[in-house]
Amino acid sequence: MKFYLCIDDTDNLDSIGTGTIAEQIQEKIINQGYGPCSLVTRHQLFIHEDIPYTSHNSSMCFYGEAPDDSMTAIIDLAADHLDNVAAEGSDPGLCVLAFDQRHHYDQLIEFGINAKKKVLSKSDAILCAKNNNLHLSEHGGTGQGIIGALAGVGLRLFGCDGEIKGALKNTVINQTYSVSELKKLPELHQVLDLSTKEPLADSTIINMCNRTKTVLYQHHYVLFVKKDESDHYATISKSEIRKLGGHFYE
Repeated sequence: MKFYLCIDDTDNLDSIGTGTIAEQIQEKIINQGYGPCSLVTRHQLFIHEDIPYTSHNSSMCFYGEAPDDSMTAIIDLAADHLDNVAAEGSDPGLCVLAFDQRHHYDQLIEFGINAKKKVLSKSDAILCAKNNNLHLSEHGGTGQGIIGALAGVGLRLFGCDGEIKGALKNTVINQTYSVSELKKLPELHQVLDLSTKEPLADSTIINMCNRTKTVLYQHHYVLFVKKDESDHYATISKSEIRKLGGHFYE
């Protein structure tokens, strides 16, 4: 069984972040003998005064492999962890999908895309979850986090949204790397030209000139780069990546 798991709204300004909690859940799942699991992706959702969030309104998602009869165990493990570590004042939500390749998840993907640009309700999320036969549960507060948790699964299925959590920690700013060297990192599959979205040759040299991120693009972990004033390829900043907007990745 391939499963997707996403959490949202688990933290406050003084607590550990939702991404760290997602990694803790992932570690527990692996310790139970399940896996492998993917890296965690951060999905930016709509910022609006009617939507409560801690700092950025983002959910955290990953997928993994497990026996067909392990769905209940995975849900219970994740739910127990959320109940124990979610911060005071948070409104945690959990979504777990047992992926069925015979099912069309267009509605779920559309829900995720809509969550990036409009205000959605808990009732919207509950109906979508029911129609797509997935687990959705509240774990404190208002439970508003079920909206983002469901959206994160939809966006991960979409495959063209999300930053890779913890990406490129093993690179050094202002050092150059060949594309072939970068592709050896677990959080990087391809290096693409920002303007053309075309892959660069393995011999191409990239200047890691700032703190940057890989992103999920066409179901791959991708580093986008662009030519600098000297006509050499260089990374773009994390803030610049976040300004690209959802439609860029489609």
